[in-house]
Amino acid sequence: MRANRVSFEFVEFVPDELEPSTLYISIPYTTIVHLCLCGCGERVVTPLAPADWRLTFDGDSVSLHPSVGNWSFDCQSHYWIERNKVRWGSPFSGEMIEAVRERDQHATAAYYDQSSSGKEAEASTEAHRVALLARWWQRWRGRPKRHGRRSDS
Repeated sequence: MRANRVSFEFVEFVPDELEPSTLYISIPYTTIVHLCLCGCGERVVTPLAPADWRLTFDGDSVSLHPSVGNWSFDCQSHYWIERNKVRWGSPFSGEMIEAVRERDQHATAAYYDQSSSGKEAEASTEAHRVALLARWWQRWRGRPKRHGRRSDS
C-alpha cells in the first residue's frame, strides 16, 4: 500500500528488519534507509552528501531533497518527502529516466571536479558540518526516549 506519510528514527546502525513508512536516519554514516514507499518492499538507500541527497530536520519533521526516483526497481516509484508527507510524482518514461540519470552524473562530476583550492575549502566546510552534526547527535541521543521516534500516522 502506498504511503502518504512517513515516520523517522535516528539510529546509528540501520536495523536488519525495516518497518514500512519509516525512515532510518544514520547521521554517523550519513545515510537514510527505508522500504520503498509504494509498498513493493524494496530497500531504498539514500546517501546524504552534497552531490546526493540533503536531509532537513526541523525538530518535528523531516524532508529529503531531491526527490527519490526508484528507477531500477520494478515499481519505478518517484516521490518527494516533505515534512513527513509523501508527495507522489508522475511516472517517467525510459527517456525521462535516462535524462535524469545523465543530469545526476553531470552534477556529481561537476561537484567532484572543483579546483583543488575549492576542494580544500569544501572539505573544511564539510568537516565543520560533520562536527556540528556529531555534537547535535550526542545531545539528541541524551534526550528522553519519547523523542527518539516520531510518528504522524
